[in-house]
Amino acid sequence: MSTQSPFPSKLPEVGTTIFTVMSKMALDFNAINLSQGFPDFEISAELQNLVTDYMGKGHNQYAPMAGVPDLLNSISRKLKQTHNIEVDEKNEITITAGATEALYATIAAIVKPGDEVLVIEPAYDAYVPAVRLNGGKPVLIPMDIPDFTINWDRVAHHITGRTKLIIINTPHNPTGTILEEDDLSALAGIVAKHGIYVLSDEVYEHIIFDGEVHQSVLKHPGLRERSIAVYSFGKTFHATGWKIGYSVAPPSITREIRKVHQFLTFSVNTPIQYALATFLEDKKNYEGQDRFFQQKRDYFLEQMQTSRFVPVTSKGTYFQLFSYKNYGNRPDREMAEWLTQEIGVASIPISVFYQDKTDNHYLRFCFGKNDQTLKKGAEILCRI
Repeated sequence: MSTQSPFPSKLPEVGTTIFTVMSKMALDFNAINLSQGFPDFEISAELQNLVTDYMGKGHNQYAPMAGVPDLLNSISRKLKQTHNIEVDEKNEITITAGATEALYATIAAIVKPGDEVLVIEPAYDAYVPAVRLNGGKPVLIPMDIPDFTINWDRVAHHITGRTKLIIINTPHNPTGTILEEDDLSALAGIVAKHGIYVLSDEVYEHIIFDGEVHQSVLKHPGLRERSIAVYSFGKTFHATGWKIGYSVAPPSITREIRKVHQFLTFSVNTPIQYALATFLEDKKNYEGQDRFFQQKRDYFLEQMQTSRFVPVTSKGTYFQLFSYKNYGNRPDREMAEWLTQEIGVASIPISVFYQDKTDNHYLRFCFGKNDQTLKKGAEILCRI
């Protein structure tokens, strides 16, 4: 049977994601999987029991389209407690099937055919396809290396009369960098001058290190009215397979996001929503994530000290970038495959986060793993 598409593909350049490829390769070659961003430790037993309890109480039918009211209320209180953000829970929060759906629903609501969307690279791989599927034109702006910072003058230079949206990500996947207060001020100046919208991917809001404070667009007075922030319970509570997240936006934008959301998934897993609503009532369940993952980052960096990999120290997320310039100039994808197949540790090549596959010889490793996994992986890498 022919495998050729019977009609023109909307995403002809898109194949199987690198995360799936490298995880399968790790499995095939019995390598330690530090590639795909999922923890290898259990989620809270209390949270699991809450899901079971709410199933037993009969909360197994459709949830309200925008989300279970108890969860919307819990999110509103959490945003106030953690970031001092005031949110209208009924009109500004939408529960989605993971952050990826929130991103897509937002882009589908805002972007019309011919609109330009500024995308900072390296970029999480869901952004550009969503823009293209909705008829938009991605305008790609590279970060400055080796620190992976954003040149806001360069961003402003790329704005035209067709620019509708800019997508930012902090803490940033794949680089582990964060946006500072000055970054948001520069962005606010651009938004005020050109009247564009901001989509801010903030799924790692609770995983930020060294005493730094998460800079959300929702806190900035110059950005609040034209910004959409996206969050993920899967990242916060180590339950990536649950695929549950949410968006926060002004009421006028939220109405449009919900129009798209109701025809993508309509509503999201009901008992998990109730469980999360209860779990969020105790702030200790999410406030310790920064310390927990910083300990893992520091442990992994310590274990890697005798290697010749050069770190770009992560400031957030559970990802750590390393330059492998001391090991030669082979392409990063080839290097990642060699490490997996021949050495026994899987990583992600950073070139896949660029549309033109820019290769600066960096690899991304996930340190959201058990210490035993990190120690074993680092020991292997240090022997190269």
